[in-house]
Amino acid sequence: MCLYAGEPLVKLSTTTPLVTSEIQPSSTTPNNVGPTSPNRVLPGEPVVHKNYWIPALEIPTFQFALNQFDRWVYGSKEFGSTWASGWDHVLHGPWVVDQDAFTVNQIGHPYQGAMYYGFARSSGLNFWEGWIYSNVGSFVWETYGELTDPSINDQVASGTGGALIGEPLYRMANLVLEGDGGKPGIWRELGAAFISPPTGLNRWMFGDVYSPILKSRRPATFFRLQAAGGVNNIVKDEESSSNIGHHVGIAAFSMDYGLPGQSGYLYLRPFDYFNFELNSLADRKSTVHNIMTRGLLFGKKYESRDNNARGVWGLYGSYDYLSPQVFRLSTTAASLGTTAQWWLSRKVALQGTGLGGFGYGAAGTVAPQGDEKDYHYGAAPQALLALRLILGQRAMFDMTARGYYISGVGAGKAHGTETISRVNTSFVVRLYGHHGLGVNYLISTRDAKYGSASLRGRHQKVGTISLVYNYLSDFHFGVVDWGRNTEEAK
Repeated sequence: MCLYAGEPLVKLSTTTPLVTSEIQPSSTTPNNVGPTSPNRVLPGEPVVHKNYWIPALEIPTFQFALNQFDRWVYGSKEFGSTWASGWDHVLHGPWVVDQDAFTVNQIGHPYQGAMYYGFARSSGLNFWEGWIYSNVGSFVWETYGELTDPSINDQVASGTGGALIGEPLYRMANLVLEGDGGKPGIWRELGAAFISPPTGLNRWMFGDVYSPILKSRRPATFFRLQAAGGVNNIVKDEESSSNIGHHVGIAAFSMDYGLPGQSGYLYLRPFDYFNFELNSLADRKSTVHNIMTRGLLFGKKYESRDNNARGVWGLYGSYDYLSPQVFRLSTTAASLGTTAQWWLSRKVALQGTGLGGFGYGAAGTVAPQGDEKDYHYGAAPQALLALRLILGQRAMFDMTARGYYISGVGAGKAHGTETISRVNTSFVVRLYGHHGLGVNYLISTRDAKYGSASLRGRHQKVGTISLVYNYLSDFHFGVVDWGRNTEEAK
């Protein structure tokens, strides 16, 4: 780990000691990159004022309101918690692996954690401080927010998964606020609040005092909006195939932030590079959602001797929620890997990410059998390979392959193992301006093996082919030109 001269000067407020602080811009900008203080404020950036009281009050207020709403909607059996029940959970637990509904545990709890994280982040706190607040908030909810036994899996999903979702939302909200410069108007403020409600709330209450617009420092970004229609050409699952429609509609959003190669861009803070994907798939019988995010926590830039390749490598954090119609998967993980871009010729570039790591996750079928419930938890080794071949300004080929192994270590009621793969390929041609048309093929498989006599193994597979309209953020499909192709770019 490297330390640099010119670290931020931290001044503790004399009015509220150890509660608020002021961080001034550093006097120098390091040429080297690597893991540095997440508090770093660079020249030209606004002074950061921290306030530790604001999220400490906002999080329990939000939790109280959520508990009262849940008690009103779902009753007191699960949400009729008291001070006495909460203190008993703190002292005696027991901490368990719960079996609540999959969407509650794997979407509801992570987004709840992202709210905790957002309250802290928009109060001037950095990534790691926000991570602490989301974990403490998760602990408070597990002990005081519910009557049921506190849950290990919910603590992971809300505490860490929430931070891994919350930071991309915070960054994207600030991109909307930053715009092309100048003071954001009402529509940019509302857009940012839609993406990150805690950011919108704290900016409404305190203005720029604790939540000034985060200067993006000109990262290389690329986003796509997609609308598609397609068919499920492969459905292999005896129990649930009758519940899946043949024709599907798809809406998707994806964004890359901080793509390697941008001259002068430094990876100084967690998630200075990230990828975020959100999509929904609907047929006549059901609607499913997928969310995937990965971001660089600590990293260092590199480049080839011939200057044809540039990249960043390091430790990544990721949260994946996948629902390929007949089964579901969710993992929170840390991985080692790299993201890079190679120029193969004057007009052809290859971007890619390779990751391998370890996490904790859940997987299972939509149609449970016996005492299987609908999923089981376990330690989860996983890997990812994402490649994007960019053919000038005309076309792009994308392929992302993901592999997961949900082990029996740390499993809940349904002990066993699951091997899951997902391969998503697409070919897009830019027709005019920002508009493109493409073909996409997605295939997902699950092989489950259980040791219980009441549970049999299961093989499931779903394949979907679709015709996709793409709105592209730029004509170059996100390629980063660091000077070697200046004439071609004109």
